Amino acid sequence: MDNTKNATPINVEDIIATACKLPYCKIERDAFLTTQLKGKVSEKQLADALENGTINAGISIDLLNKIASGTIKFETTKTTALSTAAGIPGGIAMAGTIPADLGQFYAHVLRVAQKLAYIYGYKDIDLDDETQNLLIIFLGVMFGVDAAIAALAKLAAANAAKIGAKVAAKPLSKYAAYNIAKKTLAWVGVKLTKDSVGKAVSKAVPVVGGVISGGLTVATFLPMVRKLQKELSKFAAMPPESLYKANEEADVILTEFEILADNDDEESDNE
Repeated sequence: MDNTKNATPINVEDIIATACKLPYCKIERDAFLTTQLKGKVSEKQLADALENGTINAGISIDLLNKIASGTIKFETTKTTALSTAAGIPGGIAMAGTIPADLGQFYAHVLRVAQKLAYIYGYKDIDLDDETQNLLIIFLGVMFGVDAAIAALAKLAAANAAKIGAKVAAKPLSKYAAYNIAKKTLAWVGVKLTKDSVGKAVSKAVPVVGGVISGGLTVATFLPMVRKLQKELSKFAAMPPESLYKANEEADVILTEFEILADNDDEESDNE
């Protein structure tokens, strides 16, 4: 029997919006970077990293990768512990809390996304409606969405501008970012609707269900964040020439998203 047919549709946009409003979702960039870099780089380099980003400050990719690995380990442990605790109360009635659990889960996904972005040179990310598109692009990278990975190449070029990276003539526009975010949300929404059944089953078993829930979190969370870390590190380590080439390749992938955006604009103007 296919229980997914009876699964309640999940509005991923609501989950992301709710996650962004949770008090522990927002990462304070300067405080985080200072904690991670203090004593590992010079005071001058730390100040440069805070103002211009770690890549522009010339911090070695090896050190950044080491910090990223520690961050992933910390956030995975924290998320798993919370998920396990949330899964312990048994009973079918608990299935109604699944969206709340997903909100908590994705709050931690967005936490680690912000941390990894800051480690690899991004400026401060607010959690408002516009920058949520950026976070959703990160989410798309975690799920292997090609357009999101292409967008990451363009974002990396923009973040590395100080060290001479030639930013492609066609930057990532807010319209393309919006369309990539829409595609990612649609794709993830289908996946979440199917996965919600497994979550419901785990919650129906007291105590043991908590262990299952925590195990599901590790199986889901860890590959996601490692994928983002891998792609951020890859683009951060690229020399300017390679990053420029990656941007040209990204333009080919992202063309349809710009066209979609133009059509959307025309439809909006005609309404």
